[in-house]
Amino acid sequence: MNYFSYVVEHDYGLAPNPFGGYCSLAVCKPGIRGNQNLTIGDWIIGTGGKKLKRDNHIIYLMQISEKLTFNKYYKDIRFQYKKPIPNGSLVQIFGDNFYYKDDNTEKWTQDISAHSFKDKKKHIKTDTSSEVVLIANKFYYFGDMSVEIPDQLKLICKKGPGMKYKGLEETGDLFVEWVENSFELGIIGDPISWKEYDSVHNQYNLEI
Repeated sequence: MNYFSYVVEHDYGLAPNPFGGYCSLAVCKPGIRGNQNLTIGDWIIGTGGKKLKRDNHIIYLMQISEKLTFNKYYKDIRFQYKKPIPNGSLVQIFGDNFYYKDDNTEKWTQDISAHSFKDKKKHIKTDTSSEVVLIANKFYYFGDMSVEIPDQLKLICKKGPGMKYKGLEETGDLFVEWVENSFELGIIGDPISWKEYDSVHNQYNLEI
């Protein structure tokens, strides 16, 4: 079993998206989504950093139960709830199910979403550089109820960009045991960055 740890820079309920009964990682983090060492049963650990003012805090933990392509994710009846609705609730606005590829032209289509405005072309290039969508039916999403990680487990935290997964087996086992014994499965808090959303003007003027 592998453990993949990284720093969550923005937390809008988009990446990861913990809603609809599944936690999904469908956009951003192509290096994790497409990592050849990541298999079913592995864990992804997202911790806070300076941007969220949550150093050494757990933001979310998910155990991979499925790996889908964008097209399969887009069509799957279970994940229609995760398709964004721009004028909907915050949960709907930050849906992550918005990419599919035309089978004939091999071109990507991006539905209107939180990645459609600022840096749209950059987002499309980054997001689709891996076609893998990660799904978890077992997850802990803390968001704004993030908890500081005990000192003896802080080795699990990645510092800076990228990801960390080598040499984490022992600490990872203890980390998951701590979470499982201390918290309830599912959604524990709201996304930290929702307070940054300009609901008055209903615009995606965010750094995502």
